[in-house]
Amino acid sequence: MTRALVIGGGPAGLMAAEVMAQAGLSVTLCEAKPSVGRKFLMAGKSGLNLTKSEPFAPFLAAYEEAQQALRPMLEAFDAQAVQDWAEGLGQEVFTGSTGRVFPRAMKASPLLRAWLARLAEDGVTINTRWQWRGWEGDALTFDTPGGREAVEADVTVLALGGASWRRLGATGEWAPLLVARGVDLQDFAPANVGLLVDWSPHMTRHFGAALKGVAWQAGPYRSRGEAVISARGLEGGGIYSVSRGLREGQGLTLDLLPDLQADEVTARLAKPRGKDSQANHLRKRLKLSPAQIALLQEMARPLPQEAGALAALLKDLPIAHAGLRPMDEAISTAGGIALDALDAGLMLRALPGVFAAGEMLDWEAPTGGYLLNGCLATGHWAGRHAVEWARG
Repeated sequence: MTRALVIGGGPAGLMAAEVMAQAGLSVTLCEAKPSVGRKFLMAGKSGLNLTKSEPFAPFLAAYEEAQQALRPMLEAFDAQAVQDWAEGLGQEVFTGSTGRVFPRAMKASPLLRAWLARLAEDGVTINTRWQWRGWEGDALTFDTPGGREAVEADVTVLALGGASWRRLGATGEWAPLLVARGVDLQDFAPANVGLLVDWSPHMTRHFGAALKGVAWQAGPYRSRGEAVISARGLEGGGIYSVSRGLREGQGLTLDLLPDLQADEVTARLAKPRGKDSQANHLRKRLKLSPAQIALLQEMARPLPQEAGALAALLKDLPIAHAGLRPMDEAISTAGGIALDALDAGLMLRALPGVFAAGEMLDWEAPTGGYLLNGCLATGHWAGRHAVEWARG
């Protein structure tokens, strides 16, 4: 039996532990929080989106600059592999109309319970409330409920997450420990994050309303996803998908009628409105919701009266905002371990025998199943190559 250590109890770490244990290694997993999978459980509160069922080319393209580095990992543990893995844990899955794949239970907790039961059967030891503090010589040190502990391992997989959602364990506090060992890191930045907007009082009654059937754009990033008007601004898949453009300094625009050309919108608006108010005219002629009309007025009051000018505004509405929400409120982060600091098996070049996986790595992807699939795939890949290293 070979001693293998995993630090971090999120999806990437649990997957690495599973792969190594099933290959016959003696695996110990250490997690700083009182329980594992906390961010995984949070993701499941709105329906656990496991992956995205679509042709591999567009699936891979969602990972943008990192797609070539991640390609072999995503090929080895693709969307179908994720579904097979979940069903192997007794969790039936289904694919929604947009290709997103969910457990039939629509929760993360049954899958996590089954996963932990399998890990226990495979002999994985899980230590919670073990906070990693770096190295002393060749040993990895931890602050634990029983005091300082030092652990020596033949192979180690780091899966400590990014730098968002501190209360769930993703703090980024591991970064200085790796920098001190000569590992190249990129600065953390928020990804898949909501937008701050200073609303006027008249928007209050629309808090919680969803903006559906619209298209958002920030520079080269465009999304048909919906967003929700909240007390602090805008959030939801439509905003998350373009948040990278906002982070890079691009302005945000909204097409309230992406299925209509501007000339069709103009023609509908040019029809006599009689005694209707402008808001009622927009509702009747274009089927705009009260929330859409309120947002239009919030961003562009006073509205132009001429049909062509109003149509142009409806098709390209500038959204004034106060920036992105703080990084700790982001769903994920960009930045982390530079991909060229790792070899093809995800081993740190500066630290032989130490592998890394999940959101620690410098890659980002939109929500919609890509994030979780990426974490599982890199955990699976790191676990496989850690086994090869230990045996070699």
